[in-house]
Amino acid sequence: MESTLNTQLLASTIKSKRGSRGLREVAKEIGDLSAPTLSRIEQGNLPDVETFIKLCKWLNVPTDTFISGKKGHAKEVSEKDKLIYQLRSSKELDPSTISAMVAMVDLAFTKLKKDAK
Repeated sequence: MESTLNTQLLASTIKSKRGSRGLREVAKEIGDLSAPTLSRIEQGNLPDVETFIKLCKWLNVPTDTFISGKKGHAKEVSEKDKLIYQLRSSKELDPSTISAMVAMVDLAFTKLKKDAK
């Protein structure tokens, strides 16, 4: 099975985290990235490896989050992360709704951890 980069999930995750902030501001925050490059990636274009790694660090997610069709043992993704990735990849919800729902998921799992103690 061939491994591929899920550029749509990457794009939607970046858009979700960026929110209403400008491309230049976020590109500068990521570091050594131009606003046009960030725009192209948000449109679903394939980033180069170095840029992809920077984006994953900025998103605070492992690189294999966006890779499908891998052979071998993949790192288990938590239920919380699965929900968040699914929300961020939605093409139907607007970014502010996605952000609110991600915050709710985070609160629910934080409460779950506190209740388990």
